[in-house]
Amino acid sequence: MTIDFKDRVAIVTGAGGGLGRQHALGLAARGARVLVNDFGGARDGSGGSVSAAEAVVAEIRAAGGEAIANAASVTDFAAVQAMVQQAMTAWGRVDILVNNAGILRDKTFAKMELADFELVVDVHLMGAVHCCKAVWPIMNAQKYGRILMTTSSTGLYGNFGQTNYGAAKMALVGFMQTLALEGAKNDIRVNCLAPTAATRMTEDLMAQSVLDALKPEAVVPAMLVLVSQDAPTRTILCAGAGSFEAAHITLTEGAWIGSGAQAAERLAEQLARVTDRAGESVPSSGAAQGNHEIGKATQNASH
Repeated sequence: MTIDFKDRVAIVTGAGGGLGRQHALGLAARGARVLVNDFGGARDGSGGSVSAAEAVVAEIRAAGGEAIANAASVTDFAAVQAMVQQAMTAWGRVDILVNNAGILRDKTFAKMELADFELVVDVHLMGAVHCCKAVWPIMNAQKYGRILMTTSSTGLYGNFGQTNYGAAKMALVGFMQTLALEGAKNDIRVNCLAPTAATRMTEDLMAQSVLDALKPEAVVPAMLVLVSQDAPTRTILCAGAGSFEAAHITLTEGAWIGSGAQAAERLAEQLARVTDRAGESVPSSGAAQGNHEIGKATQNASH
């Protein structure tokens, strides 16, 4: 089975370099028409120019593909709407959205200015929200859509000095969980990718030998699968250096402790049992937690 994107239209944000560029090239190589979006700013989000996006468009065209450039900042909803309209005017549909745009403003929480926290959340989280909001009516009308959020191991598992980035990246997982449920009836599938890749976002954090192993191209197969026609939905794939894993938000079996004056003390005594991961599950929706708890309470009431 060959994964192909013939007649599909894709928008990739932050595609002027690094991982986004590889995503755009990977989709175009398999037949997608690609809108290459990049604000063209520095790693911290300052500045801006269309030249980064235009260079990738030139690469795609040189290889025989179809592409157009866009320099909207994903933080500007009107500019994002205009970007989506640009793709619609050129090609009449939008099938794939890869939310890849991001910036870094790393500092420990103690030293971080609130403005640096807010800006990172604005670009990563609200940037993806703006793009999804702009394509959502189109994907619903055509009864087809594939949306990818770029999350991170920092969001899933934490990383010193990146509270802002981690909060934004984990928020994208929560956004995906519900958006996937709402999109299911019209075949809109929504997934997350947690890449480990050597780009200008990570170049200061790793040794050269490690950077050489973590080529951004190695992450692209996960993106291709997650936005393909046969893509899963509500899946978090992790990828780096040729390895692929899945991450899950799980619920332990837990224990019924009851309520009342000594419930906190009983919970403290049985915390190891409550947090024991044997038999944990991946809930199908938020309601599953409540159903699990009511079930346990009912069971214990009947004893």
